Amino acid sequence: MGHYELPGVGVFGTGSNVGLLVQSLRSHGFVVAAIWSPTLDAALEAGAALDVPFATNKVDDVLLHRNVGLVAVLCQPDLHSQIAVKALGIGKHVLCDVPVALNQGQVMKMVHAAQYYPSLISVLAHGLRYVPAFQELKRRINAGYAGHVAVCDVNINYSIAHNNTSSYSSPEYTTTNANSTYSSTTNSNPTQGYDWWCSKLMGGGVLSCIGSHVVDILAYITGETATRAHGITRTCTRTTQHVHGIRRIDSDHFCCFQLHLTGGAVANVSLNSHVPGPYLQQFVVCGSKGRLTVRGAELYGQLVEDTQEKRLVEAHGDGAQQAGLPGLVQCLKAAFMSGRDGSERPVSGAATFEDGQYVQAVLDAVRLSAATRQWEQVTVIQEDSDSSVRR
Repeated sequence: MGHYELPGVGVFGTGSNVGLLVQSLRSHGFVVAAIWSPTLDAALEAGAALDVPFATNKVDDVLLHRNVGLVAVLCQPDLHSQIAVKALGIGKHVLCDVPVALNQGQVMKMVHAAQYYPSLISVLAHGLRYVPAFQELKRRINAGYAGHVAVCDVNINYSIAHNNTSSYSSPEYTTTNANSTYSSTTNSNPTQGYDWWCSKLMGGGVLSCIGSHVVDILAYITGETATRAHGITRTCTRTTQHVHGIRRIDSDHFCCFQLHLTGGAVANVSLNSHVPGPYLQQFVVCGSKGRLTVRGAELYGQLVEDTQEKRLVEAHGDGAQQAGLPGLVQCLKAAFMSGRDGSERPVSGAATFEDGQYVQAVLDAVRLSAATRQWEQVTVIQEDSDSSVRR
């Protein structure tokens, strides 16, 4: 691939978030050359609906495709690590969905691969970083609008029946074919049948799928990381009309956790996918001078001396992670168009695999706390291990 040339894209996955990414990639000049799904029928269906010329159920067919230079990994989390590591090993750039993997051991393999091939771009799809309200929230915190940050309070409520929670995406998306709306039957929705979201061993659950984005954005906007964690998780429904018999849901629908941050602040996070109705989110950052609140996609601020809050950023979409994907794709394009070596062209604002390992360490600590019912330290492991929690 020469300078100032955008690579062709190979997409792994056929869930509903894939359609949004494909649209964003094409609108920014990328060519989607191939798509993969665990089953050939699903791959062919998605390929036809999204107008992708090559569809397959063989991983190597996409990785070795002569027109693929960028690999977008949006399949089930237990496959992320092996695909990303293999892609980097053969010279492909990687954009990986979240949750990044199942445990720190798997993420560390991705981190090592990214470090070994610094000329290649390797980033995570943490779209909240590109939502205008969160970008302005970060800027205001850094400028001291709210003073010294003391408390971060996050509440997200939605119905899993209406969401592909792997990436906060809506159940349907419009393809480039004017007469086609593609709604994948393989998306992560237990009301449509058993899939990876139903299994905690495959990376499913609200802590992994939503908590990953929350932990990352808290670190991004505050510049602080968690040192200790405490939390609980609950599975609210183990069977549904479509998941029954020998199949059981064991992933979490509800999670509440608290974090101690390095700067002395505390964070309280409540995630509930068992609430009928629309997707609702609120991030509140309280400091010594006032507070900043992201409500949906709008940012509000109120100083101690103010009698009412002020709207600082108007709505852009619903504020969910998917709303930031176009911004991520735009920064990806800018990095490729710079014509510089990958180590010299970081994707502006993007989360790295190292950031993903930190997020995984926090999730592991929350899960361990839910089991031990006590506070646990957040430990980023250094050795290569597939252990799912700190021992």
